[in-house]
Parts: sequence; C-alpha cells; structure tokens
Amino acid sequence: MHGAITAAGADRFYRLRPAESGRPAKPSERGYQEMDHPGFQRLQVRAQPDGLLATELYLPQVHCAACVWLLERLPFMEPAVAEARLDLRRGLLALRWDPVQATLSSLARRLDSLGYPPHPASAARQRVQRRTEDRRQLLRIALAGALAGNVMLFAFALYGGAFAGIAREHRLLFRWGSMLLALAALFGPGRLFLRGAVAGLRARRAHMDLPVTLGLCAAAGWSALNTVRDSGEVYFDTVALLIFLLLLGRWLQHRQRRRAQDAIEQIFSLTPAHAHRVVDGGVRDVPLESLEPGDSLRVLAGETIPADGELLEGQTTLDLAVLTGESRPVPARAPQQVQAGTVNLSAPILLRVRAVGEATRLGRLMRLVERAAERRAPVEQLADRVAAWFVMAVLALALLTAGLWLWLDPSRALENAVAMLIVTCPCALGLATPLALVAAVGRAAKRGILIKGGDTLESLASPGLAWLDKTGTLTEGDSQLLRWEGPSELLAAAAALERQVQHPVARAVVRAAAQLPERAASEVQRAQRGVSGRVGEQRIQLGSRAWLEQQGLTIPPLIASQGEAMASDGLSPVLVAQDGLVCGIGGVGDPIRPEAPAALSALRSLGWQPGLLSGDHPQVVAAVGHQLGLPEERTLGQVSPERKLAVVESGARLGPVFMVGDGVNDAAALSAATVGIAVRGGAEASLAAADVYLVRPGLRPLVELVQGARRTMGIIRRNLAVSLAYNLVGASLAMAGLISPLVAAVLMPLSSLTVVTMSYRSRSFPRAPCPSSTSPSPSP
Repeated sequence: MHGAITAAGADRFYRLRPAESGRPAKPSERGYQEMDHPGFQRLQVRAQPDGLLATELYLPQVHCAACVWLLERLPFMEPAVAEARLDLRRGLLALRWDPVQATLSSLARRLDSLGYPPHPASAARQRVQRRTEDRRQLLRIALAGALAGNVMLFAFALYGGAFAGIAREHRLLFRWGSMLLALAALFGPGRLFLRGAVAGLRARRAHMDLPVTLGLCAAAGWSALNTVRDSGEVYFDTVALLIFLLLLGRWLQHRQRRRAQDAIEQIFSLTPAHAHRVVDGGVRDVPLESLEPGDSLRVLAGETIPADGELLEGQTTLDLAVLTGESRPVPARAPQQVQAGTVNLSAPILLRVRAVGEATRLGRLMRLVERAAERRAPVEQLADRVAAWFVMAVLALALLTAGLWLWLDPSRALENAVAMLIVTCPCALGLATPLALVAAVGRAAKRGILIKGGDTLESLASPGLAWLDKTGTLTEGDSQLLRWEGPSELLAAAAALERQVQHPVARAVVRAAAQLPERAASEVQRAQRGVSGRVGEQRIQLGSRAWLEQQGLTIPPLIASQGEAMASDGLSPVLVAQDGLVCGIGGVGDPIRPEAPAALSALRSLGWQPGLLSGDHPQVVAAVGHQLGLPEERTLGQVSPERKLAVVESGARLGPVFMVGDGVNDAAALSAATVGIAVRGGAEASLAAADVYLVRPGLRPLVELVQGARRTMGIIRRNLAVSLAYNLVGASLAMAGLISPLVAAVLMPLSSLTVVTMSYRSRSFPRAPCPSSTSPSPSP
C-alpha cells in the first residue's frame, strides 16, 4: 500500500495524515469482477451525456482530510478517471470515468490497493437521505423553539410591565421585537401549517390545519394591528409557542410512518450480502446485487441461501423456520426448489438461480408486510371524519360570533371572533388522546413493553381474536430432548457422536447429556437423517426410524410403540442403536413456556379468544393446542405465511385481532393484524412489522399489555370529557363577549396543562422498573 501511494506521487498523504488517525486498511486482494457484471452496472452505474460513466462507492475506511486529498488525486493516478469527489462525512466517493480506458473493477482494485476497499453505495445513500430529512425536520423544530423562547422573554417583560408599569418606548420595543420574531416563526417553521391549510382548501376538505392556521393568523394579525396602533393586547407568545408544540407533534407522527419502510428493508438482513457464483468451473464471491436468473451458486453447509432456485447437485437438510415456522429440519435433494432466507444445514449444494432480491418469495413476503402496514385502521378514518366536522363547527361558531357582535357592538366583533378561534383551538381536544397514549407508552417501556404507536393501545382495549404463533412464542423456541427411554450410558454415547454434528437435534442431545461423563467418538459418519460411529469398543447409530431400518436394523415393538406415543405428543423420535440393537429412544421437541397456560387463561378472562396459528407440523401443533386447552377450530398447523395473512385478515374484518409471533414467516400477519406483537428473540423483520415488542421474556408482558390498554382507554375518555367541557364553556364565554383574546390565550394553554397533568399522573401501567438484566435489543 505504501508503495502504491508513493509510486503515484501521493506520498504527501503521510505528511497530511494525522498521527492519531491510524493507517488505511490493508488491501484485500479482491478482484471486484462482480462490479463489471451487467446486473450490477444496471443498478449502480449511470451513463453521462459526454459518454462517461458515473457511480458512487461507499468507503468505510475514510476518516480524515488526508483521505480526501489522496482520493481526489485519483484522476492523476488513473487517466481514465475524469473526476473523483469524496464526501468525508458520508464516506461516499463520486466517480466519473471513461469506460473505454478502464473498467469499474480495475478502479475498485486501485482503491483497494490504496487501502480503501469499496462497496456499493445504494444502501448508504438511502440512509443518508433519511438522515437529511430527519435533520431538516429537527432543524425546523429547533428554530421554532428558539423563536418561541425569545418571544416568551419579551412576553414576561410585557406582562410584568402591565402590573408594575413600563415606559412607552420599552413597551413598543418589546412589542415590535415580539412581532418580528412571531412572524418569523409563522412564515418560517410555521409555513408547514399554512401550506396544509391552503392544500385542504384547494382539495375542498377541512382538516385540523385549517382552524390552527386561522387561529394563528388571526392572533398574529390582530396582535400586529395592535402593535402598529399601540393599543390593545398582543398574543405573539401564544403564536410562537403553539407553532413549536405542533411541529413537535408532527415529528412524532413522522417517526411512526417509518414502520412500513423499515419492514421492507429487512429483506437485506435476512439474505447474505454475497454469494458464491460458479463461473467456468471456479467459484467467485459476488455481491447479491449482481446475481441474475440462470446463475449457478454454491451454498456451503451452515450458510443462508441467497436466492430462490432449483437444486442441481447435493442432498441436504434445510431450516425453513424463517419462512414457514417449521421447527424440524426438512430434507432436500435435486431437483427440488429452494428459497432465499432458508439455511442449508448439512452439506454443500449447487443451485440454479430462479429469482433474486424482491422477486424471491421472501421479497414478496416483505412487500405484503409493507402493504399491510400502510393500511389505515378504521379508527383513524373515523377520527379524520370527526376532525372535519369539529373544524367546520369551530369556523361556524367564529362566524356566528362575529355576525352577532357586528349587530350588537361592531367595535367588539373582531376581538370576540379572535377570542373564539383562540379559546376553541383544538389543542386541548387534540392532546387529550395522544398525551394519555404517550404517557402510557412511556410507562409500558419501563415494564419492558415497547409500543410503536398509541393507536395500538386503543385497538387492544376491545376484545376479539388472539392468534399466537407456536415456535418461540408459546414454546421456548429451542429444541430439547424432552423424553428419554434407555440407559444413561447409551445417551452419553449418543452425545459423543452428536458433538461432531451441527444440527438442532444434535444440540438437543448434547445438552441433555451435559451432566453425564463425556465420552470420545471415532470413525464418525454423517448421513442426512442419522449419524454413526464408534464410542469405545461399541458401534453406535443414531437417527430416525426410517434411517435405521435402511441400515438393516430391526425396531423392537416396545421402541416402536414408545416412538408412536412421542409422535402423538408432538415430539420427534430419535432412535439409538448399540452394536446393531436398537435399545434407546428419545423425544426431541420444543417445550411449552411454563407461564403459557396462565397467560392464555388471563386473556380469556379479559374477553379475548386465543388460538394457535403455526407453520409447524399439524401433529405437533395439535399436541401443543391440546396441552393448552385450545379448541380444535382455533389450532391450525402447517400454515404458510400467505395463509397466516389470509386468516388474520379474515378475522380482522369481523373485529379486533392481535397476532403474536417471532419469525419472518409471521411478519405479514403481524402487519395485517389490528395489533402485531413480536416477542423477545424475534427475527428483525417481525420486529419491524409488529406494533409491540415484548422485551421481557415470557407471556406475562402480553397480559400486562392488554390490561394496560384497557386502563389507558379509561384515562382517554376522562381527558376527552374534560377537554370537551372546556371547549363548550370557553365557546359560550367567547360568544357572550365575557372573555377577551388575552384571557382566551391564557385559558387555552391552561386547558392543555390540565390534560397533560391528568395524563402523566394516571396509572395506566404499574410502576415497576424493567429488570436490569434485560436488554432492550432484540436477539439476533
């Protein structure tokens, strides 16, 4: 690397580089041929009018001004490069080059030789765009807050002068200063509401921005008129503070709308970033973006399959839990179809690509998640209709007040109409629900219940259907040897063989023999459904009944009957033979969580009807449902992700439905449910699709969630009653001319403060800190 830099005449880099910044990374010696692939070029490279090509590369190793200096000298090192511009903050290098003189792979190798291995920049660019949008909104909130704070300082001086006296020139200075700052807030950060009101008028639809805008403009206009003529009261502090609070509320709504977008992005965390493509008899690592239908891929044991395809060579077992929820490994051989996201457990395989990226079944599942998450709940649509009527009522009352006082006393008509708009500003009514929900969400978080949106609590307050996934939700989510019939010495011998195998059943047997003396195995031979070898002087064979029969062994009637009993209980029988005699059998399964029966009983007492919805084998699901006392019609097994979605959607058309799950196969159903609940240890896609994430292990937090939702709705009803009573009293006083705009401006925040106090002093969730040992981050 030092030689490459000095040979290019860029040794000044070492003088520019700060000593504490560290050296660039060592060259990786990759070929980067995948960057010349047509599929990669179609996604990442743009043709320019002058015949050059342009792209952006993400360089994670850049860290100082010396990196900028070195990388922007690339045109002097490579004649094919017309321009190189580095955004140090984002780590993005913009390149323009002549494709006749050099390929993108050669330029990537050049960057790598300098110590900056490049990566595709699409994901980084998207993160940068989202970060830019967030910063723009936060900057708007910060500016509104700063302006409101300064206007409040002027207001304190004016209020103090109203009681203790103030010189006219000082009063004028404070009024004009307040006016300039308030107008800056109204036409700067507050322009968002002005645009919303204008857009609503153009669409001939009244929404909450309209009375807010009219109230802000009326208060600012009336205050500006009083400032110019140096008479009457001014309400610039109310205008500026209201803009700040409304923008803060919009920011919280903006954060909630990210759920659907985050859900679809999880596809990239469920498939590997690279694949082993077979080209001319050799294997080359390529980015997932460069794959195309028809490519041949090598997938090693333990790796995740990167694309949908057809098996060409090999025989293995697959972990399909990510897509189907099936807890048992499934055998696969050519020419069987395999799907992206599943895990190759046993042996290397060769497959032909049929679909990649969003065209895979996993990608289609993620799109189902996105569409389900974007649908608006009926309660939101009802709230919009109610808000429209409320807006029209406020405007009608303001016009009625103005008309009434034009007839009674024209000099007071405008002042009383402004007082009406201010005192009936929907702040208190609008805050009644969200504040109670925010307080409840905060208390729930302290209990290890993370709720993405307050509407979730509203939905959980009315009972309905409660669908729960089996694996990892009602059960522990990890295979265990739950039953063993045979001598302990035989179990220790079986564990000696299984220590040489990477398989869920093998791990279960090894854990079961942890307290037994450890023995050594030799001559271990692995098969698809079994394993054999020698432990001491004995030959041990372990596997399924079918595999042992293929080896020529006879299954004793007692062992056979024990295996049938285990299978009827939802366990997978594993038989063990010693020197050709089958003399031991174990039942491997996923144990039910100890608290599951009590949790289901509590849900029933709250009016919910629990059911089991699983992709696992029907016999296993039926056994679990029977142990938990669930009716057969609500115990469904071998259900695909698409079928889970259909079952949840059909139930949601009849009433509230919540879905509890932890796998990617549950993600679409979680989004389609009235409330989707992901349990601790769930897959990233299920967490993104769900409305609630239970940080604490077990199902007790689920019961607390439903109980807390009911209490929260009671608090909301009380807040709405108080705020509605305030609006009725305030409107009556304004129409009667008994309050001035100044009094209205004081009453308006007092009503909001009352709602805030009532919300945050309520006990929606018990006050008990989340255990310190519990981490809020999901398990991988």
